Amino acid sequence: MFTEKEIHLDTSAFPKKAVIYENPDIPPKACLLYFHGGGLLYGTKKDLPSLHLELLTSAGYLIVSYDYPLAPAAKLETIVADVEASIRHYTEQPSLYYRKPLPYFLWGRSAGAYLCLLAAAKNAFPTPPKGILSFYGYGFLCDDWFCTPSPYYCTLPEVPSSCLDTIKDEIITEGDLNTRYSLYVYARQSGQWKSLIYEGRDKTFYLDYSLRTCDRLPCPLFCAHSTGDTDVPYAEFLELCRKYRAQRFVVSRSLHDFDRDESDPAARKLLESTISFMEQSLQ
Repeated sequence: MFTEKEIHLDTSAFPKKAVIYENPDIPPKACLLYFHGGGLLYGTKKDLPSLHLELLTSAGYLIVSYDYPLAPAAKLETIVADVEASIRHYTEQPSLYYRKPLPYFLWGRSAGAYLCLLAAAKNAFPTPPKGILSFYGYGFLCDDWFCTPSPYYCTLPEVPSSCLDTIKDEIITEGDLNTRYSLYVYARQSGQWKSLIYEGRDKTFYLDYSLRTCDRLPCPLFCAHSTGDTDVPYAEFLELCRKYRAQRFVVSRSLHDFDRDESDPAARKLLESTISFMEQSLQ
């Protein structure tokens, strides 16, 4: 059993919230700062399956799930700065989240994992995280896959560029799957994903918004991936693990977010491995 509480944050110029999940019967030993997926173009802070919330809070972990601004209205510079502000808010004002300070982990799925990795790579927080949980994340370490048409998405019905006409200029922090997913499909079919999330020189992109120049992270890394991932190549996962000597969790599935199926035993095994990693990191 877990409780859910929404709080308002004053860390940005636009409305932003976070949701805190807690098992009231189990004192938490650490906090998970969570950032959702969605290719930086869609998604919501309330995307975590019930299985994840139940198992992790029952294991003694507080979960804080954050909003963050979405592209294309917000570009990577704004998105990453906002994620860093959210993490800093937790480290500087822990009493707003729980009655005593707790050590924390950064946790993201897909694009959220990328944002966690990028924030951690800058090592700009007075209190570093105890670890990073990357569920099918990436660091733009391998060439081409993110700026050329995706073989998988090109098998889906074509989404025309006119989908961009429906996107408003104001920054939003939640993007509904029913109205924004087509934007992501277009981005991957056309090879325009990078241009929708970033404006500037390629050199700056690789220096500031990839992990190519980061040789070490400030904490241990846990990485989970499926061998047949349709969105992020398995080679990207292997390079991420090699570069940072990550603890690995691999499943043989032809899915990106394989843990969304709560009936799949792999989802529960993933969470059990995640808890084991955190227990070791807290020792």
